[in-house]
Amino acid sequence: EERLKAEAEAKAAEEERLEAEAKAKAEEDARLEAERIAAEQEAKEKAEEDRIAEEKRLKAEADAKAKEEADRIAAEKANNETTKEEVKEGVAEDSKPEVEAKTAKAGKRSAKAQAEEAEKEVKKAKKDGADKELAKKIKQAPRVKKYSKNQKAARELIDPTKLYSLNEAVELLPKISKTKFDATAEIHVTLNIDPRQADQIVRTSTSLPAGTGKAVKVAVIAGDKESEAAKKVGADMVDADMLIKDIAKEKISFDVLIATPDKMAELGKLAKVLGPKGLMPSPKNGTVTADPAKATEEFKKGKVEIKNDANGVVHVAFGKVSFKTEDLYSNIKAVVKSLSGSKPSGVKGVFIRNVFVNSSMSPSIKIDTSEALKESK
Repeated sequence: EERLKAEAEAKAAEEERLEAEAKAKAEEDARLEAERIAAEQEAKEKAEEDRIAEEKRLKAEADAKAKEEADRIAAEKANNETTKEEVKEGVAEDSKPEVEAKTAKAGKRSAKAQAEEAEKEVKKAKKDGADKELAKKIKQAPRVKKYSKNQKAARELIDPTKLYSLNEAVELLPKISKTKFDATAEIHVTLNIDPRQADQIVRTSTSLPAGTGKAVKVAVIAGDKESEAAKKVGADMVDADMLIKDIAKEKISFDVLIATPDKMAELGKLAKVLGPKGLMPSPKNGTVTADPAKATEEFKKGKVEIKNDANGVVHVAFGKVSFKTEDLYSNIKAVVKSLSGSKPSGVKGVFIRNVFVNSSMSPSIKIDTSEALKESK
């Protein structure tokens, strides 16, 4: 009996070990699948950006060629008209007696008809020349940019020759914001990267200590247990089946989508809908995780995604103008710190080129980059 009992216990322990190994393998497979889907989506987005950039380049080249051809044709036409005018004048003045002797008294070939035709050509050439000169003057007229009264007042508060610190910039933001609504505080960073290179893409996230100032709707696609835990900490939508159906119909009513690795296979079919909107879950920004409750809590408190656009510029909203100065300062420092620590392996030399801060519809404030990096540490 003791031997049989020991054998049963050993068998049970072996079964538990095999079950644990199978579970770990399944989780690892799901994680790898999620990373593969995210990588494919990033590659698709990059290919689309490259296609758009190539189309713009080709269009610019076509426009330049068309302009060059139009200028060439106009020059040839003007040259031909000048030659015609000279020939007509020569025929009308030098060869007038001879023409009169050789031509009939009436009709299109008469001397009178030829003189009238030459006069018409001269008038037409003069008119065309006057039109061209007028068009040239209009084209070369300097463009005068007009600012509204509020814009002028805001620009007078900014010294265009000065580089501001982050603290000075956030103190100045409420003064230059002239909107009737609570404007968003924004930071724009120009990076020394080539967005067409895969090893130079910037994509990270950070939590803003004082939050973003706006309510974020979070949707979670996970198992029953994980969904229930996420709902307790504030997730707005946790019905995975309903969410997948709505996304397939392109009905999207959330700002952030969080998923567990085992659900990424189902979401991979919806990448065409979620990808262009920037809502496809990815391990890089923390939206693919085995703990969706923790991720939900972070996004609700003010976690923001930081990524470059097709021109190598990062745009991040770090709060509202109505925030206290110290709250805006802590938020912008968090963004700069996270960005400075996300330098891609393919970037050599200086990573951050220029930094500008502004609010909605306000002029921008140029930041001292070296000083900003010191402040963020």
